[in-house]
Amino acid sequence: MANLLITSGPTRQYLDPVRYLTNASSGKMGAALARQAINRGHMVEVISGPVEVDYPEQTVVTNVVTTEEMLKVAEARFPHCEVLIGAAAPCDYRPKRIAEEKISKTGGLLTLSLEETPDIVASLGAKKRTDQFVVGFALETDDHHFRAVVKAERKNCDLMVLNRPQAMHADTNDVEIMLPSGEVIQRIQGTKDEVADGIVAVVERLVQERNDANTVML
Repeated sequence: MANLLITSGPTRQYLDPVRYLTNASSGKMGAALARQAINRGHMVEVISGPVEVDYPEQTVVTNVVTTEEMLKVAEARFPHCEVLIGAAAPCDYRPKRIAEEKISKTGGLLTLSLEETPDIVASLGAKKRTDQFVVGFALETDDHHFRAVVKAERKNCDLMVLNRPQAMHADTNDVEIMLPSGEVIQRIQGTKDEVADGIVAVVERLVQERNDANTVML
């Protein structure tokens, strides 16, 4: 049994009191990962952006809205987990200035100045202990494998799950599980619960192999 921390769903970055930037992440993959991890006997905590899915009753869920809020909670909970699965799709950009009142139409163009939000998995990956295992997700529209490898290195991930935009809001998924070297060790297709079970199984195997290797070295 391990303690798993899962980030799930989108985040929102507000432009004014009623408008925000976000993406189409539904949280379905995060919920499926939580279900399958619990079914396999693990303790699960989820940090979730705004979603309409239900997480398992056995899951400890912390709801957040913005990327900054998700990062703050994740930084507090990360030291207590053995495995982090970064399945969330945090909003990558935020406005440099948030309007205090609703932005009104003027009949002209509106220019937004955006800056990057913190990278949650990269921030946590930089702090991981040798006994922690970090799984990242990469959703790309081009140069899929190359971009996933770059992300794995930058985020200090032990494993990267590569999926496609078609997975958003869908009940099925088609993923490739990659090592940081770029080697694809498994491809899984099916419902999100089937894919989630396969991902957790791979994580279990790799963590066990690492633990066995460390025991031999001792």
